[in-house]
Amino acid sequence: MHIQVVLFDGFDALDVVAPYEVLYAGGMASDGAVTVELVSAEGPREVVSGTGGLVLHAVGSLDPERADMVLVPGASGRVDEPGEVAEEEADGGERKQDESIPVLLERTLTTELPALLRQAMDAPDVTVATVCGGSLVLAMAGLLEGRHATTHHLGLDMLDATGAHAVRARVVDDGDLITGAGVTSGLDLALHVLERELGPHIAHSVEELFAHERRGTVWRARRTRATAPTAPVAL
Repeated sequence: MHIQVVLFDGFDALDVVAPYEVLYAGGMASDGAVTVELVSAEGPREVVSGTGGLVLHAVGSLDPERADMVLVPGASGRVDEPGEVAEEEADGGERKQDESIPVLLERTLTTELPALLRQAMDAPDVTVATVCGGSLVLAMAGLLEGRHATTHHLGLDMLDATGAHAVRARVVDDGDLITGAGVTSGLDLALHVLERELGPHIAHSVEELFAHERRGTVWRARRTRATAPTAPVAL
């Protein structure tokens, strides 16, 4: 199972690093059954996060034809409404901008990312996963209408407004779409992926390695690929 974790300008570092490490450890625990890489819509490049300018390196291009799963993080920045003027300050002759999370998420819509995510959502053998505001990227691109998903609690109303069915749960498993709530939910989402795809023994071994006890609810829809959901259940 090959997983591509997407980087975009202003991404939240913990949304990326937490699931990346869990999934990478799952690969080690399963003799390579899982592989994971950092990618961007633009290809290999240095990508600046919204977390204090932390930079991560995308080693390849987002390519749904090469991936079994595409994981989209949220953004890190000010928590306010789109359209508010970002404060700028001069530092050594350079302008620095502290941008809001909605602005950073909306900016992804001007890149090639939405088209590539649509390709991934349409592919019958690709699962799309998101952490925190990553589901809002999909929702604002018109890709979650009628789907069950979650996001950070501050974004649930926005998720509903796009036609998605917002669920207040730690992780929502809607078949070929798996979404996580707040930032640290990336740990639990990745462990759920390992358990779903490789079994509880692999997930448990990674859980013990990171000394992390999963928390919250995994809400699962009774859905198979390319079929309509039946009655949802909470596990």
